[in-house]
Amino acid sequence: MNKKKILIVEDEESLLKLESILLTSKGYLVEGVADGKAALEVLKEMKPDLVLLDIMLPEIDGFEVCRRIKEDAETRHIPVIMLTAKKSREDMARGEQVGADWYITKPFKSAMVIETIQRFIS
Repeated sequence: MNKKKILIVEDEESLLKLESILLTSKGYLVEGVADGKAALEVLKEMKPDLVLLDIMLPEIDGFEVCRRIKEDAETRHIPVIMLTAKKSREDMARGEQVGADWYITKPFKSAMVIETIQRFIS
């Protein structure tokens, strides 16, 4: 069976580790990066099946990363799940505007994250 690849973009090291362990334990191949610029670089090489994306990131924020993923013909098909502490209606609306496929707010339930990922890449 071909393992699905997930790119996690999270600047908080402890959360990046937690999410990586969670997804690896579910059989996904995981690559983690801590900023938006690195995310866009890794994206081209890795060609992930899904991106789990924080919004508040150094260099380039998650909204801009998502916008660039969705504007590029090579990457626009990749589902992007925003996983963020930004909970306002405006933030959620902006996530939708830039093309995010789903929006999960922190703190999150691991089971819900797994379910959402499986819905997009099963």
